Amino acid sequence: MPANPALRDYLMTRRSVGVGFLAGPGPDAQQLEQILTIATRVPDHGKLAPWRLVLIAGDDRVNAGMALADIAARKTPGLDEASLEVERQRFLPAPLVVGVISAPQPHPKVPEFEQLLSAGNVAFNLLNAAAAFGFGASWVTRWYAFDEDAGAMLGAGAGERFVGFVHIGTPTVAVEDRPRPPLADIVRPWKAPADR
Repeated sequence: MPANPALRDYLMTRRSVGVGFLAGPGPDAQQLEQILTIATRVPDHGKLAPWRLVLIAGDDRVNAGMALADIAARKTPGLDEASLEVERQRFLPAPLVVGVISAPQPHPKVPEFEQLLSAGNVAFNLLNAAAAFGFGASWVTRWYAFDEDAGAMLGAGAGERFVGFVHIGTPTVAVEDRPRPPLADIVRPWKAPADR
């Protein structure tokens, strides 16, 4: 396989764009189809496709936020108006939010954990695919990724859960890199046990 300096340089500078700094335009239909195709080219032991995608765009972003605020109000009585407004805005301002659902399949050789990792790869590949088309993106979870009622409202079925929501749009700011951990702090060579 030949070296790909452009890909290397991209991976060395890959950066998420905060949700609040994403605006329109978002991908058009053709770009979106290609972004989703790229996103689902991930390791998938057993070819199970143990994930599904939910697209939240246009007025549905507002409607989903309103429904989320209703769930939050029901689960947290006395939630103030400012907090409810935060929930109403959860799928704004980016023009597109892609919910990534882990949908594990029963399989004797592929544990659910491995299938969950595959779904996580879809979310990460969405970030890369969006960048390939000149968009910014951010992968977030927040409480509604883990709440059963919110998950069902947003499209998760029985036995499924969201691994996150990828917001995609046009960056409104220049994004600077953040500090990364030194490799010396996170990489260790394996050593055979002394009593072996």
